[in-house]
Amino acid sequence: MIKNKRGALEFSFTWIFAIIAGMFILFLAIYGVTKFIDISKSSQSAQGAMTIGVLTNPLESSFETAKRTTIRTPVETRIYTDCKNNTFFGKQVIEISEKTYNKWSNQELHNFPNKYMFSENPVEGKTFYLFSKSFELPFKVADLIYLTSTKDKYCFRNAPSDIKEEIEVLTGNNLSVNENFFTKISDCPLESINICFSGGSNCDVNVKEDYVEKNGERMYYEGEALMYAAIFSNKEDYECQLDRLMSRTGQLSDIYRDKSNFVFEKTGCDSGLSVQLVLLKNIAENIEGSETINTVYNIAGDLSRENEYGECRLW
Repeated sequence: MIKNKRGALEFSFTWIFAIIAGMFILFLAIYGVTKFIDISKSSQSAQGAMTIGVLTNPLESSFETAKRTTIRTPVETRIYTDCKNNTFFGKQVIEISEKTYNKWSNQELHNFPNKYMFSENPVEGKTFYLFSKSFELPFKVADLIYLTSTKDKYCFRNAPSDIKEEIEVLTGNNLSVNENFFTKISDCPLESINICFSGGSNCDVNVKEDYVEKNGERMYYEGEALMYAAIFSNKEDYECQLDRLMSRTGQLSDIYRDKSNFVFEKTGCDSGLSVQLVLLKNIAENIEGSETINTVYNIAGDLSRENEYGECRLW
């Protein structure tokens, strides 16, 4: 009788041990799969951020008035853009978060020192539109890239004819199919973001002659490239990117001044722009916010005219 009890006890203990061991192994397996999925999602997000950086390359180094491209993702995606100016030229930060299994992945980021992107934060969807415009002061400084999603419906109310034509070109001349930009009030869905050029009611963004008012804040601009930047961005990122662009302008001013001196030494042809290029550099690198951007454009305008009609053109 005792022997049977011992056998039963040993048998029961064996089964208990097997169950515990099996549960532990199952836990490790589930934990490993979960970690693998998390790592895989992070890896995909990192690749997504890099892919966006690569796909924006065709938008750069272009002499066209504007260029556009489309990015499509296999799953619902959030794209975060951020500006950092804590280094010499600053950097463009792109972060990606993807929705899988009803859960958003951790954001993965990549830094791009030569990109300047303007968008809401975040931009969410599966299809994204990007277009760019050249920023010149008076020589080309960079291409500004604007990012939107098909989920964001922009309505450009009473836009000037040149803006309206450009928007139509950028959206493939088919507003009803593209569903991203609208230029007629009758075409605007109820949830649209209203961009008003001549005032009006229910305006989310007001575009004035020298500034864009958005969320109760003003972003001052000169030229269409900065106007679009202010429309699609927020004040903090706009001011940060402008600071980066001014630093780049200062460095390019040095390069063109060196070119002017080199041309004079080799050919005796004096561009006469050296002093003004130094002035442009000093003003650009020392402006305090967009409120004084007009001072940079004033000297840039003088440089543009003198270069165009001078004997030795630098750009």
